[in-house]
Amino acid sequence: MKDWNYENEQWTKLPTYLKHLPLFTRHIDMFSVFMRFLWSIFLKNVAFKFYIRLQVKGTPFKEIYRTQPKLIIISNHASHLDAVSIAASIPRRYWLNLYIAAAKDYFFTNALFTFFSKHCLGAIPIDRKDRRGEAINLILKLLTELPRMWLIIFPEGTRSKDGKIQEFKRGVSIFSERTQTPLLFTYLEGNMELWPKGQPIPLPGKLVLHVGPVHPPGPIQQVYAAYKQWVLTINPNAFHETANEGEGETKDDSEQV
Repeated sequence: MKDWNYENEQWTKLPTYLKHLPLFTRHIDMFSVFMRFLWSIFLKNVAFKFYIRLQVKGTPFKEIYRTQPKLIIISNHASHLDAVSIAASIPRRYWLNLYIAAAKDYFFTNALFTFFSKHCLGAIPIDRKDRRGEAINLILKLLTELPRMWLIIFPEGTRSKDGKIQEFKRGVSIFSERTQTPLLFTYLEGNMELWPKGQPIPLPGKLVLHVGPVHPPGPIQQVYAAYKQWVLTINPNAFHETANEGEGETKDDSEQV
């Protein structure tokens, strides 16, 4: 366990939009903790109880939490409901260790979005145009140094326009293999119908989160193939028939998360 060290160069040079992240194992931003508690009440007890009926199928998160202190939670991505619905399905007492990889150019574009992303979502900003690998290095450091961390990330890189699952970017395997962090497969059913890309607000209705197996670290083509095999047992139409997994894995690691 590290000692407190406010004079640490990493602390003093940290950009303001990253200071909600616990880069030191004993640092907890109490304001963020309070805001996330309020957000969890709204999310779990109001939004995903009365407006959207969230159903969780598969292994309970409390069982997974006992054996998996660090996890990369991956899911299909077709809606702004995706990250918050996964968070809503996870017990509130685990939220201090729960983070979401979020596009910096969307979730950190203005003061309101930045406040919400930092203090409610626990978002880690990902610069999708980053060519220096800063986002990759930040997540690798957090996964390596924090004693517990569950990271929600969408390996498709962006929301699907038609609901079909796209090929995975290499970032998820980079994070997983370099830190030896296993991956938890999840699949959201109904997200596209409730809040597709371009629609201003979500519709009320039913959303199902399927919680699947924990997969060991591996190359992205292997992860994609295993995820596809599992999802097809739930929804045979989840992928385009012509999907050609595995392309592009030989590009430089820092090019695309």
